[in-house]
Amino acid sequence: MRKTVIVEKEEVELRNPILIEGLPGLGMVGRITVKYLIRQLKAKKFAELYSPHFAYYVLIDENGSINLLKNEFYYWRNDSGENDLILLTGDAQAQTVEGQYEVADAIIDFAKRNGVKTIITVGGYRKDVVGTPKVFASATSQEALKKALDAGALNSPPGSPIIGAAGLLLGLAKFRDMDGICLLGETPGYIPDPRAAKSVLSILMRILNLRLNLADLDKEIHRIAQIEEQMRKIEEERRATEREIRRIEEEKTSYIG
Repeated sequence: MRKTVIVEKEEVELRNPILIEGLPGLGMVGRITVKYLIRQLKAKKFAELYSPHFAYYVLIDENGSINLLKNEFYYWRNDSGENDLILLTGDAQAQTVEGQYEVADAIIDFAKRNGVKTIITVGGYRKDVVGTPKVFASATSQEALKKALDAGALNSPPGSPIIGAAGLLLGLAKFRDMDGICLLGETPGYIPDPRAAKSVLSILMRILNLRLNLADLDKEIHRIAQIEEQMRKIEEERRATEREIRRIEEEKTSYIG
């Protein structure tokens, strides 16, 4: 494989589709968000993206089969609204600057061929979180940004870089006459963060007029909270052990002197 390719599993005709991207990144916020949308909406996979710019290892599934890293496109037909959805998630992002541009170009070309005029990207915003994680929005136009702000998002601080696909897709989309919104959920970033994903989903539900059941996400939030509590206790025990070791060493030094 010498270049990025998209393998279409099914040809679909969609009505005014919006592309929502959520690839692995800070706190896995984008990936959790889009995978939850896929499950809740029962979206169907219709294409896969492969690239030599992904990491050079394979994944082994539950059946022992070997699979290349890939990104996946799903579609959902919205019977009660104006816009169908294309949902993009996957195993990885490109590892190099050149790779990021090549993969983003391939995604935008594919989106244009399928009638996409608006792209929404999702990611994490690194910050110590107090209470419910906030969602920061930026956009390719003031009209698009207003939709996110009216839905409850906050303006992204000026000068904040958006690294990876979440930013690059929208930067390139402007050259292709496509609107774009980026939604970044507050997250410490060191562990998968369903709390941040829930905040982003709440904004998406308002922007797209969707009704989703977030109960399963609440279960995942509780599970992650338990893991964080275990990590906190382990860290406290480690620090206590270090203090005890230092005390013993200081006593030995004092005795010898």
